[in-house]
Amino acid sequence: MSVEKNYRASTGVDEFYYGLIGDGIIASSIERVKFLQEITVEMPQEVVRAYGDNTTAEMAVSNGDISVNSTFHKIPIEDKQRLLGLETVGGLTAIGGTDNPPYVAVVFAKTFQDGSKEYVGLPKGIFTRPNVSGSSKAGGTTAFNTEAIVAQFMDRKVDGFDSDKSVIFAADEKGINTNRDALFLKIFGTAHPLAGPEGA
Repeated sequence: MSVEKNYRASTGVDEFYYGLIGDGIIASSIERVKFLQEITVEMPQEVVRAYGDNTTAEMAVSNGDISVNSTFHKIPIEDKQRLLGLETVGGLTAIGGTDNPPYVAVVFAKTFQDGSKEYVGLPKGIFTRPNVSGSSKAGGTTAFNTEAIVAQFMDRKVDGFDSDKSVIFAADEKGINTNRDALFLKIFGTAHPLAGPEGA
């Protein structure tokens, strides 16, 4: 008996979490950044062909680097300090040539109109410092500026999978968090911050 496929398109994004993992696989803590507006996970692939006798002899897939481009209403300074490995002295935060961003893991959710969610987990990557920009009010009109930040991700050993992985997906119906909680354990090595004995 075949199961009916789901063709619903996502209508939003939510629940952006990151955790500092360093050289390990367990996050020291999990942090939430609210008000995610847009996020794109780029996973380029290219088919490489070998030729001979005026035809294609063989084909293989060449995988490109995984990158994440995200836009937030605002990224709090505390999160920038952690994500980018910035030095803070006496309330001042500085960026310099010796900054060394830590390895992080990330999970975010794509939301659907019926209340279901699809989670995307990225086990190991590094964020790079964003540009600083601003704009003036024009004609007395208020417009909100957004903040964008970019990261690159790599393959990592993930418990239960035969080979290293760079992106893992999970989906739950409305009111169910079983797969979300399983994904958090794979990505962060620890439970979702709201998960209790029955989940949350």
